[in-house]
Amino acid sequence: MKIHHVGPMNVNPYERQFNKVERQVPSVRKKDRVEISEAAKELQEAAKWERARQEKVEKLKQQVQNGTYTIDPKAIAKSMIQYYRKQ
Repeated sequence: MKIHHVGPMNVNPYERQFNKVERQVPSVRKKDRVEISEAAKELQEAAKWERARQEKVEKLKQQVQNGTYTIDPKAIAKSMIQYYRKQ
């Protein structure tokens, strides 16, 4: 039994790949987009509130340390009464 044409038979796999790339129609380039979910937007808002809250806490700390923080005993008593009436 004889086997003829052992070796390359004018087949170049790289040439086929190159031809495929050439034949492709240049598509319209898609632009990158970023979409922020509603949950992420809420978290961003919460971060803003957290900063504002932290600033308020720092301001109160300074007032307490300086001795300039004053309390309204009537307002405290009123909120305590409201709290216990709800329970």
